[in-house]
Amino acid sequence: MWKRKTVSCNHTVSAFLWHIRLMTRSAHPSSSSGVKRTGPLRGLFALRHSRAGIAATWREESAFRQEVCVAVVLMPVAFLLLVSAAEHVLLAASLLLVLLVQLINSSIEAAIDRISLERHELFGHAKDCGSAAVTVAIVIGAMTWGVIGGSLAWQWLRAHL
Repeated sequence: MWKRKTVSCNHTVSAFLWHIRLMTRSAHPSSSSGVKRTGPLRGLFALRHSRAGIAATWREESAFRQEVCVAVVLMPVAFLLLVSAAEHVLLAASLLLVLLVQLINSSIEAAIDRISLERHELFGHAKDCGSAAVTVAIVIGAMTWGVIGGSLAWQWLRAHL
C-alpha cells in the first residue's frame, strides 16, 4: 500500500512538473507546443507577448522611440499640473493613445511586409491609413494638451502680466 501511494505521488509530481514546464515555455507562437493557455496565468503569458511587441516596435520604429520619449517627458507633467482629476486622465490618455495607435500601425506594416515586399496599391493604402491614424492621434493629443495647457498658460499670463 505504501509503494502504491509513492508511485501515485511520483506520478502526480511528474504531471505537475510537466504542466509547469508547459506553462513556462516561451510564449512566442513559433516555439510553443500549440497548447492554448487558460486559467489565471493566461494574463501573465499575454504580458510576455505585449513586452515582446513593445520591444520589437522600439527596435524597429524610430517614430515610436520619439513618441515614447515625448510621453516620458510629458507624463509627469500631466500629473503635476494643477487641474482636475479628469483633466489629468485626459492628458495622460492622449499620450497613451499616440503610443497605442503607433503600435497598431507598426503591426499593420509588419503584417504587410510579411505578406509581400512587392509594391501593391492596397498595401500602400493600408500603410497610408495606418500613418493617417497616427497623425489623427497626435492631433488629438495636441488638441488636448493645447486646450488644457493653453487655459493654464492663459491664466498664468493674466496673473503675472
